[in-house]
Amino acid sequence: MKRILLTLLITSVIFACDKKKDDQCALVPDTGNIELNLKFESLEDSLPAIQTKQQLVDFFSKHIQLRDNFFSRQAYPSDSAFINELFSRFTHPSFDTLRMETHRVFGNGDELKNQFAEAFKNLQYYYPDFVPPKIQTVISGLETDVMVTDSLVIIGLDYFLGEGARFRPNMYDYMLKRYQKDFVVPSVILLYGISDRYNKTNLEDKTVLADMIAYGKAYSFTKHMLPCAPDSLLIGYTQREIDGAFYNEATIWKRMIEDQVLFATSHMIKQKYIAERPKTTEISAQCPGRIGMWVGWQMANGYLNETGKKLPDLMREADAQKIFKESKYRGN
Repeated sequence: MKRILLTLLITSVIFACDKKKDDQCALVPDTGNIELNLKFESLEDSLPAIQTKQQLVDFFSKHIQLRDNFFSRQAYPSDSAFINELFSRFTHPSFDTLRMETHRVFGNGDELKNQFAEAFKNLQYYYPDFVPPKIQTVISGLETDVMVTDSLVIIGLDYFLGEGARFRPNMYDYMLKRYQKDFVVPSVILLYGISDRYNKTNLEDKTVLADMIAYGKAYSFTKHMLPCAPDSLLIGYTQREIDGAFYNEATIWKRMIEDQVLFATSHMIKQKYIAERPKTTEISAQCPGRIGMWVGWQMANGYLNETGKKLPDLMREADAQKIFKESKYRGN
């Protein structure tokens, strides 16, 4: 009965606050002296312009990673099956609709270039040996959203056309809200932040806390690279959900402690608090999914604030329990 009443109490108050927690820019580094050589290749018109299968073969011969990884050549039984399928897709009338809508949403791509330039300059500030990858933008026919390697980033812009687009990815609405124009650059930078190139972790630590901290570090990383981007763009919550999480932070933490979440290792607990789902119903019918990631983000921020250390120090610290302890986080 106590548990039911607590759930009802949380449901009645969570995300009900009127006070908006304003996003504040994290430390904006001085990147004035950083010269960035950003290679940006727009291929949105290349595939719709293809008229023969030989032209498609020639195109993919020049763009090997686009062929093999982004369009998953290995998923097809033969080269001819691959080319036949994609030629049929790229010459379908609906593909030209995707091209026109992509130009409507993204224009000439200058805004996207500027956002990447800002993020990569900040990345070079914190990691001077960082070499910006080449960026390719393409229309995939909703094949793939983003592919990131050390040397190349490929973005399927048609994934990010947002509400009003005639064709959208086949996924749940709560996930679709993250596939809009403003999420492109944060999504790419988050993939850098979660990669083991920057985010050092202890692979033997299977606890929920370790996963929370790993994701929290990635969000902190992304915030530093895009210091003035709203938190809602980084984690994919609505502003109301962000406000509610802060307003009810102590209650969320209390429930996680009561349910002994932090040091659990079961797949079921991870599904409840970290995995992709619309709501964390164990806390409230209104609490957004992946709330464990959000709490991990607050721990990562607490570690930086309490220790006075810098972002690279946080990212290379593999001991999740040390980060938690030194963050002094207790749902505050």
